[in-house]
Amino acid sequence: MTPTVVIAGVRSGVGKTTIATGIMGALTRRGYQVQPFKAGPDYIDPSYHQLACGVPSRNLDTWLMPHGTVQELFQRASSRRQISVIEGVMGVFDGHSSLSEEGSTAELAKLLDAPVILVADAAKVARSVAAEIMGYQLFDPDLRVAGVILNGVGGPRHLEFCQPQIEATTGLPVLGYLPRRDELAQPERHLGLIPTVEGTVARQWYEALIDQTEATIDIDGIIKLASQSGGTPVAPEAFPAEQQPTRARIAIAQDMAFSFYYQDSLDLLEAWGAELAPFSPLEDTALPEGAGGIYLGGGFPEMFARELSENTPMHDSIRAAVNRGVPTYAECGGLMYLGQSLSDLEGVRYPMVGVIPAVSSMDKSRLTLGYREVESRTDSPLLRRGQRVRGHEFHWSTLEQPPQPEQSVYRVLDQDGRADGFQVGSVWASYVHIHLGSDPSLARRFVDTCAPLSKPGT
Repeated sequence: MTPTVVIAGVRSGVGKTTIATGIMGALTRRGYQVQPFKAGPDYIDPSYHQLACGVPSRNLDTWLMPHGTVQELFQRASSRRQISVIEGVMGVFDGHSSLSEEGSTAELAKLLDAPVILVADAAKVARSVAAEIMGYQLFDPDLRVAGVILNGVGGPRHLEFCQPQIEATTGLPVLGYLPRRDELAQPERHLGLIPTVEGTVARQWYEALIDQTEATIDIDGIIKLASQSGGTPVAPEAFPAEQQPTRARIAIAQDMAFSFYYQDSLDLLEAWGAELAPFSPLEDTALPEGAGGIYLGGGFPEMFARELSENTPMHDSIRAAVNRGVPTYAECGGLMYLGQSLSDLEGVRYPMVGVIPAVSSMDKSRLTLGYREVESRTDSPLLRRGQRVRGHEFHWSTLEQPPQPEQSVYRVLDQDGRADGFQVGSVWASYVHIHLGSDPSLARRFVDTCAPLSKPGT
């Protein structure tokens, strides 16, 4: 198996993404072909990984997907590269449950038999950090914790108060650190880091991060640890044994406002016979010709509400497609865009496409976040009526009026069966993000649903 290492945090906010991206970039600078991964349901951190490695980062989620599928997706991507780096999610033991490892970085690392490097914040602590590391080491003896990286180190003297005690107490090597430097901080806003697709990540930040990583983190030591990974090959289940003939053309919204897609979901659609035709709701005036389906993922429509509202030719094109019965599937930001109107962060309301009765606005005080298990109320482009699937929500926006059960897309099973989303004609729009690897039937059904009205190769 490909050498692999997991970069995990003792908690959220300790600098996992910065350190993981720096390691990926340092390995790439050395000439390694690096395959990046992200544990959990995250769209933004992977964009930083891609900046560092030059290839898409892929999500591995042991709660959203069957374990065999997680292994398949990992194996499929990592086998083409020389070394894999997996960034964890939240704290290493945090996941879906308060009393089990479901969906956690620890569960993923054990499933893939990969060594773990713990990232700890040393900014306001000295030798006491050793007690914290020892606690994580002892909490689950089956987890292969193999090293430590410290963030927020004030200087050589500060490091001298942290490193010796960690190594003496735990026997784990301290593989380096990042210092306290404001210029290494990544740009953030209401949903966390700003996606690199928006062009806000300066090249000089990236180069400075790699320079610092090479100077104060033991890259050779990380390579050595990665070579100690294991893992067992698995047979394909989510992907077809052979590439299928192209039989559907699906228009997919991809620009600065809509960038939240799992790379493996897109690959699954193509493998099962879809031709993906990207379009920009911000800049294009019409949907791609010959599209027999529309896929609107999540993103930040609230940041581009005025521009989206002013592009009325695209509104007309989408409405015409919906009136023709073109299957249209939307998630989160896509739901907001297809609604009647959207109020941005300043409270300014802008008219949107208007094919569903959603009126959304931003609520800076109320974050909706978490895993969801849903049941489809109708036959949709993804699911048959009554079929269940796991998904994820992450949004600050709210709806003025929640959907009525008879017009909704899902029953949210783990939230008292509440209604979610809007189903109107050929449109299915929901706040729930679905990974198409969650069920082997999803991508195939999406392609089947869009094929009848498609003209591939147009």
